[in-house]
Amino acid sequence: MRAFIFPGQGSQAVGMGKALSEASPVARAVFQEVDEALGQHLFRLMTEGPEDQLLLTENAQPAIMANAIATLRVLEQEGGIRLADKADYVAGHSLGEYTALCAAGAIDLATTAKLLKHRGQAMQAAVPVGEGAMAALLGADLVKAQAIADAAAEGEVCTVANDNDPSQVVISGHRGAIERAIALAKEMGAKRGILLPVSAPFHCPLMQPAADAMEQALADARIAAPLVPVFANVTAASVSDPDTIRRLLVEQVTGMVRWRESVLAMTTAGVERHVEFGGKVLAPMVKRIAPDVEAISLISMDDIEGLARML
Repeated sequence: MRAFIFPGQGSQAVGMGKALSEASPVARAVFQEVDEALGQHLFRLMTEGPEDQLLLTENAQPAIMANAIATLRVLEQEGGIRLADKADYVAGHSLGEYTALCAAGAIDLATTAKLLKHRGQAMQAAVPVGEGAMAALLGADLVKAQAIADAAAEGEVCTVANDNDPSQVVISGHRGAIERAIALAKEMGAKRGILLPVSAPFHCPLMQPAADAMEQALADARIAAPLVPVFANVTAASVSDPDTIRRLLVEQVTGMVRWRESVLAMTTAGVERHVEFGGKVLAPMVKRIAPDVEAISLISMDDIEGLARML
């Protein structure tokens, strides 16, 4: 059994998608459709920068999605591979869940791009710049990370945002609390805490205004049943019902990304191979979570052609 997986924020880089678009008219069509849906030159920003503009959440989110979907479409249309035939599940990390739903036909490409643009804007607007922060706790599992977050909170928001793998958990909340958590990390058993270069404290209760905005946006969006079930971030369980998908996408804005649990659940469901599209972030995580599972990343045309031959 096989899962197709899609990366989240942090996998963006200036130059992304350039080689793929030069090699494939299928990829170029994806980037053009996203540009038209958003009414901006997002692809130019992806390939030429400036980096500070690409890093903005409202640009990074649709850019990462577009790059992953372009990679998938090239595999499907030039490699003759249908997702419904070759994947048993799809999953994505944070914004990658939207990409997974787009990949599985639940949300069309233009709608996905618009939703992610809106999501990025809403998440950025939810907390004034400088008031929130996020940190990666290295060498800490979920239990240890939650203990550090609880000790650092002191009445402020400080909670686990991403349970990525057994050795990396991300916390999110008020800047003061996150800085206290970094200071406490070593003495409470983590290797170290690292402040992340993000513009807002994602996946914590401070994001409630963004969740409210996404509830409105998703209420108007057409969501169909996906071709294969998607593993949801907030439940670490597979889902196919459109109304449930809509509700879980709202909950995801403030909820914890349960990536480690999702990979373990997919393994229990029989998944032996993970294919990551458009990034090299999730495949290494998968290997740390489930060492016996195969995990590969597709970025270049060579990667795509190699997988097409294997499949």
